[in-house]
Parts: sequence; C-alpha cells; structure tokens
Amino acid sequence: MRSLPFLFGCLAAVLSPVSAASNSSDPLLSKQILPAFKPPQVFRNTNLVRNVNLEKGYPRETINVVVENIADKPQDEYYVPFKPSVIARVGGFEVRDKKDPEKPAFQAEIVEFDPVSQSSVEFYRVKLPQPLKPSEQQTLSISYSVLSVLEPLPAQIEQRDKQYVLYSFSAYAPSAYTTQKQKTKLKFLNADVPDYTTLPSPNADNPEDPTRQGSSFTYGPYNDIPAGVEEPVSVRFEFTKPLTHAKRLERDVEISHWGGNLATEERYWLTNRGAQLKNHFSRVQWQMTVYASPPTSALTQLRMPLEAGSVDAYFTDDIGNVSTSRFTATQRGSQLDVRPRYPVFGGWNYSFRVGWNGDLGRYLKKLATGDGYILRVPFLEGPKSSEGIEYERVELRVILPEGAKNVHFETTVPIISNETSLHRTFMDTVGRTSLKLTALNLNDEWRGRDLIVTYDYPYLEGFRKPLTITAAFVALFAVWWALGTVDTSIGAPRPKVKA
Repeated sequence: MRSLPFLFGCLAAVLSPVSAASNSSDPLLSKQILPAFKPPQVFRNTNLVRNVNLEKGYPRETINVVVENIADKPQDEYYVPFKPSVIARVGGFEVRDKKDPEKPAFQAEIVEFDPVSQSSVEFYRVKLPQPLKPSEQQTLSISYSVLSVLEPLPAQIEQRDKQYVLYSFSAYAPSAYTTQKQKTKLKFLNADVPDYTTLPSPNADNPEDPTRQGSSFTYGPYNDIPAGVEEPVSVRFEFTKPLTHAKRLERDVEISHWGGNLATEERYWLTNRGAQLKNHFSRVQWQMTVYASPPTSALTQLRMPLEAGSVDAYFTDDIGNVSTSRFTATQRGSQLDVRPRYPVFGGWNYSFRVGWNGDLGRYLKKLATGDGYILRVPFLEGPKSSEGIEYERVELRVILPEGAKNVHFETTVPIISNETSLHRTFMDTVGRTSLKLTALNLNDEWRGRDLIVTYDYPYLEGFRKPLTITAAFVALFAVWWALGTVDTSIGAPRPKVKA
C-alpha cells in the first residue's frame, strides 16, 4: 500500500486547467440557464454503486443508484452535479431504467446557474418518464464518459518505456442528494498500479481503503454521505497504448438514387495525447522492434470495420495517396486497415481521409405509398480498437438527391445543432438538399447508433438529372454547330492594279 506523494496532487491541480483549455469546443450550446438555486432535496439515494472503467483511453462511468422520493408530492426531476471544468468534457450522458434497460433513455439536458452568480457546479437535469410517488423507489443507471482527463505521468518517456497515466477524481460519486450507502469500483487494464491515494478504512473488516483484487480497486463502502461532498483521490496506472483523440471528424454520406450508391467519406484530425518522447525519434530503434510488436504508446494502425457490401475503399492524407492500407470484403462485412506514414507518438498529429462506396439498397427503403423514403445509416463508423478513440467534435453531413424535401431525422446520439442547406455539385441546377448534424464528446462506443432520415422525393424529380445532362449536351452541340457555320478561312489575295 503506497499513497500518492503530495507532488502528484499538486501536479494534477496544475494540469487540470491546462487540459480543460485544450477542449476548445463548447458542449453547452443547448443548455438552459436557471436562476441560482439548490436542487430541492426531494430524493434520497438509498444505495449507489459507481463503476469506473479505465481499460480505454477515457474513463467510462456507470452509476447504478436506487432513488427514493422523500417528499410529500410526486417528483419527476432528478439532478446530477458536475464541476464546470468536468461537464465540458462529459460525453454520452444517458439515464435509463436499470430494471428495464431496453426502454428508451430518459430525457436529460444541461442546466446551470445564472452566470452572474459564478456557481462552482452545474447539473444534468433528468426527466423521469413517470413521477415517483412519495416513498416510492426507482433504480437508475447513469452512464457517461469523460474525455481528455487521463494525464501522462511522467509527461516525457523514452521510445521503449512504459507509459503511466494519472486519473484524479472523487471517491464519492457526484450527487445532489444524500446517499445512505455507496462505493466506487475501478477496473484497470492490468494490475500495474504503482501509486494511489489511500483513505481511512470505513469498514473494520478491511484494513485499507481502497481494497485491491487483481486489476480492480474498490473505494468504500461509505455511509450517510451528504449532498455535494467530495473526497479527492488519484490513481496512477500503466497504460502503454496511444491516447487517440480526434479533434475533429467530418463525415459525409452522399445518396445517389440514379446510381443506387451510397458514398461515404470521413476526414480525421487526430492527435495522440500520450507521453511525449524525451529524446528525438530513432527510426533505427523503431525498425529493430517493429516486427516483435512490443507494447507502445505510439499510434501505428487503425482498423475500421465497415458494413457488408462496402467497396472501392481509399486512404489519403495531406501528402496524397497512402499505400499502407489493406481492404478486405466478405459477405459478413468489410474492413479497412490503415497505417499512418509514421508512428504517431505522444503530442504528434496526423490528419487523413478515408472513403468507400456501398449498395444503397441496404440503407434506403421506399414507403409503400407516396413519395417518402427512409434512410438508415450509422451515425459513427471509423476505427475500432482496444484502447478506444475519443471524438471532440463530429460533424455528419447527409447529402440527399436534388429535389428532396420535407426532411426529418431521428437518432439517440446527443445532437447540439442541426441545419438543412443546399449542396451544389457537378451538373446540379438548384443544389442537393443537405442535412448537417453536430455532436460533441463522443467515443468509439457510439458506433452502434443509427441515424434515421426520412424525406420526400417526388417521381418527376428523378428526371431532373438526365434532363440537365441532355440539355447540356444539346447546348454543347448547338454551340459546336454554330461555330461550324462561321467561315474562318483566309481569302485569296486581291490582284494588284497597274497604274
């Protein structure tokens, strides 16, 4: 049992505002401003279990809590508090019924105090589908991830060294209500956890807090914790993998009714948030170890599972085509494996684009009556790896056929903005209808979520493109014919007149 030195705590305090500033995106565009208030103490957490998974490059938290209404009236608004520096990095916040997880997620939105009050806490407000009656209980499952919070420590390492990261949090789960009993469980990638904060044991049966069991830690259980109370702790653990962070992902999905094709292109701006190299990169040393495939904090490969029927995949970066890629296609599915031109170590950036085509019939269905169509596409595809990848900002653009109208969409991915505009391409007249959706703070675990788009495409609009092409050829032929009637020959010289 070893406690984190005081230096680690100070270092975490210094690094915290730095990493907060690095997240330039504002995920609170849709938040509501409330006057300064304290959430009414109408609930009590009778039992709370918090699970923190640290096996990927971002913490994933799941809080299972039994909530009881202690007021004398039915209540349907439950608040979850966060610090402003943390809530700006929270992604994928969802609340479901623990006993019936197949039901849709509850409505949740960010609210905050009046900025004039300069509050040190902000909230997610959860709307329960049915108000809880007095003394009635319900088990909630609150899940979310926190991006850009794992800090390499030390910040610089040798090319072959292991990488260790520091994670600072509270042993008490964030709660706006009194909690009768709670505990926090941590799951690490392995048992190499050299430093961690110890607390006085709350249980006489356990000689230390936290208790260790292989690659798992448990803080608690703790009894009768007041609302809003924190217990700062830190853990430093081995994570010799890249901390892959996508600052931006632009994803285009283009629909072609005439060609029966769905064209997808993704543009990535990646960075590795891992420990930086202490010395210059050695190509010789890298080549000596590359065939042994030892653990490394450098990003060397990205594997992208694609939908079955995907074809014509490509991979380019800022320089041009990258040949270090492999595309395989089977009846069950396809996969695109890409290798950057160089290993992306901590602090290094790499931007590139990938694209592929697919059979539109797998994604698009026409309604039995009318001119309506239903399009179902993955909101997020991209790389899939054991260390995970986090997305700071995702912009998805669905380019529909020219003449599409009455566009609507539905998705379980939290969207901060949406807009419909016209996208002009070759041989268009007025432009194609384009739907643009923006989401913040996502991760690779959102790959399974779909986007459903419905739109009307009248039958006559299908002839717009061939008529445009025909008119262009007729105009070209007319110009060619008109030019052909012009006499451009040089006439014979006129005879000289004698004096």
